[in-house]
Amino acid sequence: MGGTQHGLIARSQLTAAGVTRSQLRWRLHTGRWQRVLPNVFAVFSGELDHRQRCIAALLHGGPDALLTGAAALTAHGFRNVPRDPMLQVLVPPTRNTPSVGFVLVQHTHRPDPFTRRIGPLRVTSPERSVAEAARRCGDPRQVRAMVAEAVQDGRCTVEDLVRELAAAPRAGTALLRRAVDEMVAGIRSVAEGDARAHLARSRVLPRSLWNPRLTTPGGVELPTPDGWIAEADLAVEVDSREYHLSPQDWERTMRRHRRLTEAGALVLHFSPRQIRESPAAFVRSVERAYLTRLAAGHQPRIRTHPPLPHRP
Repeated sequence: MGGTQHGLIARSQLTAAGVTRSQLRWRLHTGRWQRVLPNVFAVFSGELDHRQRCIAALLHGGPDALLTGAAALTAHGFRNVPRDPMLQVLVPPTRNTPSVGFVLVQHTHRPDPFTRRIGPLRVTSPERSVAEAARRCGDPRQVRAMVAEAVQDGRCTVEDLVRELAAAPRAGTALLRRAVDEMVAGIRSVAEGDARAHLARSRVLPRSLWNPRLTTPGGVELPTPDGWIAEADLAVEVDSREYHLSPQDWERTMRRHRRLTEAGALVLHFSPRQIRESPAAFVRSVERAYLTRLAAGHQPRIRTHPPLPHRP
């Protein structure tokens, strides 16, 4: 594998180093070494840590194996990683390598042209890692969180994810396609995605726009709200310090909201917790504000333009 293997070694490497079968059996019998996978051994006793398990999985897969899925996301430094007891490894279709133990081997005709080496690990690109992890995750909020983090942290772009989905088989990608569609539509966080889904089910509200570009009638640029109902100049803001880097960023967001109000918008503020724990109350609040604006005879004054392209 190149570089340190953290005490793990494959049978082929032992053979190349001149270690005989009897020498290997003796080391295993004495407990000095242990068998981790059928042809992968640890030259120590005791439990393997996560990185050592990843190295063992790659040794099992062979010299061109790639770590992918949740384990690759962890290597990339993602915070939102689904729980998966299996370590996913991609290998060429000609490799006769079975899944075994904690290793899930996937034979693929589609190599990843953007692989990375992170320490001793060979891993798939962030977009491929997200896609493979999403196939094994049944939680839409978890998938949305992976996609949001990938784009917000600049690990990949929305276009990278769209390209990956275009090339990938459709099986198992429904949740990922939905999350990517939300990003294309302007959704930039898990909480925004939840808000959009809840408001879309309302029988009172028209279609909401997400992260649109707004201007005054004179063409002066206005701040971009999270959600926007153009018929009532109604902004829905998902306020969470989690998505702001500092108190200064938070204050800057509040100033942006005041500019919207001064331009004639009604700005509603909700926390991610309110949206998550009381979705019906959240929708009712937006519906009441919308109907009240219409009953008062409000005429839209703010101009709406297509969402701004995302810049990671």
